[in-house]
Amino acid sequence: MSLDINVPAVCNCTKIRRAQRHITRLYDTCLAESGAGIRATQFAILGFLKHEGPKTMLELAELMTMDRATIGHNLKPLERDGLVRIEVSKTDRRARIVSVTDEGLTRIEIGRSGWERAQAEFEKQFGSEKAKSMRNMMDDVVTLSFSN
Repeated sequence: MSLDINVPAVCNCTKIRRAQRHITRLYDTCLAESGAGIRATQFAILGFLKHEGPKTMLELAELMTMDRATIGHNLKPLERDGLVRIEVSKTDRRARIVSVTDEGLTRIEIGRSGWERAQAEFEKQFGSEKAKSMRNMMDDVVTLSFSN
């Protein structure tokens, strides 16, 4: 193995993160133009809560593939703006239950046109079949169990 390896050219993490940042810029721009006042990660959190129902912070963190501290950081502005409600669990006082509010549902609807525009632009440039394959591939990636 060569000691002079071009890490950025072959690093899976670097390539995925570069693509993620590039795609996030597209979605953030389109969501901003929609007037929803939320970013792509916030749109995804609200979407999970809308479709999956209330979740503990730990469950939501797992759905988003984030650690608990990161999900907490992402939830603060959503709670401050009244888009999510965080309550103590009735069955486990240590757990916090996160649910989307009516205002959160409204923001999803406002942002939907921006999300659809971003989705269409990405699929137009990348190709619908390649985009579908990429989504499936990324779902497969998050099922991997790495030994840390």
